Amino acid sequence: MKTNEFRVENFTRREFRHAREAGKFGTAIIATGSIEQHLEHLAMVQDIASSTRIAELVAERLYPEVVLAVPINVGIAEHHMHSVGTLTVKPQTWLAVVYDTVETLVRHGIKRVLILNGHGGNRRPIYGIINQWEKYFDREHGGEVDLRFHNYWDVLSHEVVDSIQSGPGFPSHAKEFETSIALHLFPDNVRCEDIPYSEDVGASSATAEKGEKLSEAIVDGVADIVTGMIAGQPDESPKPHLNIPKRQT
Repeated sequence: MKTNEFRVENFTRREFRHAREAGKFGTAIIATGSIEQHLEHLAMVQDIASSTRIAELVAERLYPEVVLAVPINVGIAEHHMHSVGTLTVKPQTWLAVVYDTVETLVRHGIKRVLILNGHGGNRRPIYGIINQWEKYFDREHGGEVDLRFHNYWDVLSHEVVDSIQSGPGFPSHAKEFETSIALHLFPDNVRCEDIPYSEDVGASSATAEKGEKLSEAIVDGVADIVTGMIAGQPDESPKPHLNIPKRQT
């Protein structure tokens, strides 16, 4: 299946209108991430590329229930601005774009929305406000809107990751976890010859095989979340807290 069959920007207005009239695409995924330095060996697109590709694989699996909104590529990455090439926006700017995108989908009758995040710097601002967004949508739309935010790595347990990769920790930053995923999902974005020049050489243990296993587990977990949303099941995932380590991905 081609990705243009479930990415909203690839439809004409007639095609998308007919799809909605036929009962398709009642659930949307918005991929969020960042364009930022990932040490010497990973392309700066790593975070948004990861969340977008995972969202695509989930949408493909659950077709025709799920549509992908346009990814929100730039995130909150002030902490990486020491590296030339990093792009960042102010927290209030990012939150406004995410909120308006969700509201647009809701106004078009798509009332189940998953924000699938791939960048640690986006977490703290949205954790502090998403409950208020939910209250607003409940008031304006009679409690019919199911809005959720998950980092793609939230679906993994430490036991699963430890059984796959050599070193500890995930998602980390450009180490074994992210590098393995990149080697599997978009190998052209990995400069293996430059791993020795990175500040942390843990990425040297990364392999495409590990990335495949990690990616499969992630897609399974995210698909389970979206399937539950489609079935009308309540969100039973642990509520986020604001005690987040300062080191971001």
